[in-house]
Amino acid sequence: MSQKSRMAPKPDPQSASNVAAADAAAAQFSMDPFFHILKLVPFSFLRPPRLRLKLPSFSLPSAMTVFSLILLTYFMVVSGFIYDVIVEPPGIGSTQDPATGAVRPVVFLPGRVNGQYIIEGLSSGFMFVLGGIGIVLLDLALDKNRARSIKVSYSIAGISSIVIAYVMTTLFVRIKIPGYLR
Repeated sequence: MSQKSRMAPKPDPQSASNVAAADAAAAQFSMDPFFHILKLVPFSFLRPPRLRLKLPSFSLPSAMTVFSLILLTYFMVVSGFIYDVIVEPPGIGSTQDPATGAVRPVVFLPGRVNGQYIIEGLSSGFMFVLGGIGIVLLDLALDKNRARSIKVSYSIAGISSIVIAYVMTTLFVRIKIPGYLR
């Protein structure tokens, strides 16, 4: 006799799924009379309303809306908005003049790289965004379908924005860390 005839037959996967379906059907038709009453009585006199619901139609936002949201998010991230919410630093600091004894406002928290006043973060974030807008203006100046005067205007505005952002950011770093970049 061959070995194939001595082995036990393999279970059929379709018959196993049929058994599971039969068990689910038996659970649905329960013999419990209370379950049967609770299932039939309320729906013998109650009817569901006829609702004419439409699915809301969403349209994609314009490119300028997406750009504005991304630019606003960039500004909030680079200005340290999350730090400001968690640590709650003062909006502006103050220091006392040793010669006169007068109290002077201080915008930058000197000597601490990992700390900031709120105005310091906002002004630094504005300079970063100004530099980013300058790069966008330079990109718009490369469009071949624009008039030459508009391309020149975009180029001048873009270059001046980048230069102003770089110079001011360097100044902010020099105020923040005395003796740095000298």
